[in-house]
Amino acid sequence: MADEQVLRAQKWVNSRYSSVAGYVRCPEDGRTGWGTMTSLVMALQHELGISPVMGSFGPTTYAKFAALGDIGFQWDKNRNLVSVLQYGLWCKGYWAVEPGSEGWFTGVTRDAVKKLRGNMGIGGEGVINAPIARAVLNMDAYVVVAGGTDGIRSIQQWLNGRYWTRDAYNIGPCDGVYSRDVQKSLMIALQYELGIAAPTGNFGPGTQEGLKAHTLAPGDSGVFVQLFSAACVFNAPTYLPSGDPVLTTWRSTYDSGDSSLAAWVKFFQKFNKLTESGKGDYATWAQLLVSMGDPDREAHGSDTRFEITPARAKWMYDKGYRFVGRYIYDPPGSTLDKEIKPGELETIFSNGLKVFPIYQDNARRLGDFSYSSGYQHGLNAHKHASAYGFNRGTTIYFAVDYDATGEEIRSAIVPYFHGVQAALASQGKKYTHGVYGSRNVCSTVSNATFARSSFVSGMSWGFSGNLGFPIPRNWAFNQIKEFKVTNGSDTFDLDRDVVSGIDPGASSVNDAGGPADVFINYVQQLYDLAGSYGAGGQKRSQLVMEYIRHREYGDKDLANKLGWWYLIGSYDTGFVDYCNSKGMSIKGSFTDPFTGYQLGSPHMMATANAHLLRDQPGDKKAANGGDVGGWAGDLMTFWADWRNSEQSYANPWQFAHDRLAVPGVASSFGFTDLIEDADGYHLARAVRGNKSIVDALKDHYNGGGGLRRFNNYFNQRWGNATDCKTSAHNALTSLDKTLSAAQIYLITCSGAAQPADYQNLPGGSEKLGKFEQGFVDALLARMGTERRSLSRYRANHEKYLKAARARSAR
Repeated sequence: MADEQVLRAQKWVNSRYSSVAGYVRCPEDGRTGWGTMTSLVMALQHELGISPVMGSFGPTTYAKFAALGDIGFQWDKNRNLVSVLQYGLWCKGYWAVEPGSEGWFTGVTRDAVKKLRGNMGIGGEGVINAPIARAVLNMDAYVVVAGGTDGIRSIQQWLNGRYWTRDAYNIGPCDGVYSRDVQKSLMIALQYELGIAAPTGNFGPGTQEGLKAHTLAPGDSGVFVQLFSAACVFNAPTYLPSGDPVLTTWRSTYDSGDSSLAAWVKFFQKFNKLTESGKGDYATWAQLLVSMGDPDREAHGSDTRFEITPARAKWMYDKGYRFVGRYIYDPPGSTLDKEIKPGELETIFSNGLKVFPIYQDNARRLGDFSYSSGYQHGLNAHKHASAYGFNRGTTIYFAVDYDATGEEIRSAIVPYFHGVQAALASQGKKYTHGVYGSRNVCSTVSNATFARSSFVSGMSWGFSGNLGFPIPRNWAFNQIKEFKVTNGSDTFDLDRDVVSGIDPGASSVNDAGGPADVFINYVQQLYDLAGSYGAGGQKRSQLVMEYIRHREYGDKDLANKLGWWYLIGSYDTGFVDYCNSKGMSIKGSFTDPFTGYQLGSPHMMATANAHLLRDQPGDKKAANGGDVGGWAGDLMTFWADWRNSEQSYANPWQFAHDRLAVPGVASSFGFTDLIEDADGYHLARAVRGNKSIVDALKDHYNGGGGLRRFNNYFNQRWGNATDCKTSAHNALTSLDKTLSAAQIYLITCSGAAQPADYQNLPGGSEKLGKFEQGFVDALLARMGTERRSLSRYRANHEKYLKAARARSAR
């Protein structure tokens, strides 16, 4: 929406300065943007006697403005200069002057400047000097914006208030968002406290040596604890092994205890594979401040473009390396000769090393990325990985080997990875895709395309995509240092990679099975035992479901036992005893071939068991006990979570957007929960259609059925978004005796208000509707990603083949 005063500013600056040498006109659209601010800076430079004007508030502009002294109430030496500042304030949302009085520094202007300074955290009277003028004429915000937090804003204001008069420090934003500028502000502040004479914001030798002398521990207090805990807040959340996020707060005392700074630091150290001391040692400081962290810390992974010969493999193993990333393709015209050599994989494996495959076809500029190129690269990666014999379920890391901006990531790189997804899906999703790049690239691509894991280019610490971004929650490898190995007369370059452990790497090739085969064989054993137990037909599959789910979903405690008995009946205790007597036990998880995530078999089989015994309602808008065993039960629990988090998430739709079925986010209704709900539903339908549970699993996980799990789930269970939302509403509010019992058990017993009661409160019905819409949107989002991977591949595949034939004919 156009702002009348911003439009006045744009028209004024264009009409007055268009003939000035170097001036660039700004758009006259009433919208604040860099174009408008740049034009205002040019106008200021002209008034300061600079020619030609350049559009950046550099050292010359700063020095000439500083020579004017403070500009304040009734300053009238240059009315055009005052007008530039007032229009800059308008563009930042401050009521700078009564319209028509521009050019006079009035009391209104003074009050606007005073308010601005308060928001910046620097305080003081309503006067403008050079640092403030520079801040007025940029796009930084000084109030919390969408995605920002008051906690981060308070740190930003503190940094400004303490350091803004220092020469190397620029007044930074106070928008509550951790960003590159905030990271640089923190680094410069730290360098001042370390006694560095001319801070640059770079993580140089002086900063490193200073931090080595400033290890922090419980009991310490003061400015270094404030700076350290600020860095902790910026890098939060960190993650527990369970995937649960852990936040922290800014403080001036290094405390200890369950929710202390020391406790958070231990979690951070564990997540980043540092020594878990709970202290602010050098390695922890470094990991908080730069993407490479301490490049000389312990690392068991590596990657290289050089062939791993027997001598190199032995050297690497002896030095503690256990993983090596190698390229499965070298594009035509390349002089790097980086592709895996014949026999090299056997050399790697026989020397105790594992390999993770990397695919890179140029990938060094924006023009290398599009949906079409991603599709072609996905097909090519599948072909080469298959030729090398990489096993089903292996993650291939597709490279983004340049400093992509946020806009470039959204406009080109995410579509590129959608193309990769589509191509891999068109080949049966034998391989999952990972992403190599900056922290921002990895996080954005993972969130948008469900990349299983990230290979972070951490050693490129100066990348804009690494500054102001925490390490991705799904990081598998973090590249921290490149060095030259000298082993006798042999030399080769090697990158050191810290390993998180979420990607097991490949230790063999050409295995006949897939990631789910061990689980399928386990189910086959249970199915055979059900036959020898005396069961036949569908009952055999039902007994398998009961055995796998019975402990977690049927016998965990008295309430659990009664709840599942009421929902679908008890389980066959005789069969459980029979299986146990044969040495069987519950296998809790297995790897999903299509996403690479670990799926919980008890939850999935409980869902299948419920849907098998309680078929879906004839009216798809309804909900029943079978649904409670799957999606509806998870949704009830998720409702209780939102009600207990309402102070942090006033908008339930946003809560669902951030936490419902989001890959890598720990939640009571997480990404794997939704997969398990969908797969359990599909397994039950297959068994109802007279397939055995074993054949149903084979068809789903090895036969490609899981490629359309979300689309088939949505279409078969609901069919459209309206019926899905109504079904969710009925599940949460229906007075049906089964649903009511589940609501009491899963919602009331968690201390939350029942949705049926909540909707009668002022605004309650609207919020309940937003919560239900959040569930629908989460399903549609997962379906959308799946559709992009599947529905477009045929046309693109034909297009690719046509282009390939044309190339081969030349």
